[in-house]
Amino acid sequence: MFIRMESIKIFDIKIDLISSKEINEEILNLCRKNKKEVIANVNINAMNISFENKKMKSFLNNAYINFIDGDGVNLGAKLLGLKTGPKVTYDWWIWELAEFCQRNKLSWYILGAKEESVSIAFERLNKAFPDLEIKGYHNGYFNKLNNGNEKVVDEINRLKPNILLMAMGMPAQEEWLLANMDKLNINVALTGGAVVDYISGEFKSTPDIFRKLKLEWFYRFLQRPKYLLRRYFIGNPLFIYRILVEKFQSKKEKPSVEKVLESI
Repeated sequence: MFIRMESIKIFDIKIDLISSKEINEEILNLCRKNKKEVIANVNINAMNISFENKKMKSFLNNAYINFIDGDGVNLGAKLLGLKTGPKVTYDWWIWELAEFCQRNKLSWYILGAKEESVSIAFERLNKAFPDLEIKGYHNGYFNKLNNGNEKVVDEINRLKPNILLMAMGMPAQEEWLLANMDKLNINVALTGGAVVDYISGEFKSTPDIFRKLKLEWFYRFLQRPKYLLRRYFIGNPLFIYRILVEKFQSKKEKPSVEKVLESI
């Protein structure tokens, strides 16, 4: 039986208020019924890309589940007077999911990241979850417009994994699925961004103190300052600005400085 999910909309994008355990059960249901769906992670970066990228927005609105991957989405919901939901981030959920899939005999294929990182991730998963069937993996650095892409698709279809774990980053992984999902013989595609780098240990999981302070983003920034500088220190304020504009436009009011400050 499928779970009836509660959802909200931000910037006309569906966001599901769903926990990690509920996502796990939905994945199992989809695999048992031999369905084919996308389960996507939504964070501030995804929202900002979708605001300007129609393909990304369409991808998310056609996904079976869009789960909350970051405190920023919940902050946006709160500012708009919407319900907030559970936060599910890959740095801890991937281990829970691996144990769940091992127990329920659901197979994986991993696609993305650098060759060294994905091979180390494969080895670490095999060691931690010896009965988890990882049917194969491939790095994310291949030509996606010629026979290199066909070879990857053919390999996935030959191996027939239940779950395709994508780790190409946004919006590359979403664009690849838009172009190839119809060709794939899988049950569930998961967009995971940097998930492989967390599994391999290249990126460290966020310490509890940063989680409690809702500063996971800052801990990630400390690990990759050059890569994340623009995303966090321009992207995060831009998201909040857009949220406040939407809030006041919906009330048909022009936002004054005082009203904006009162809403923060």
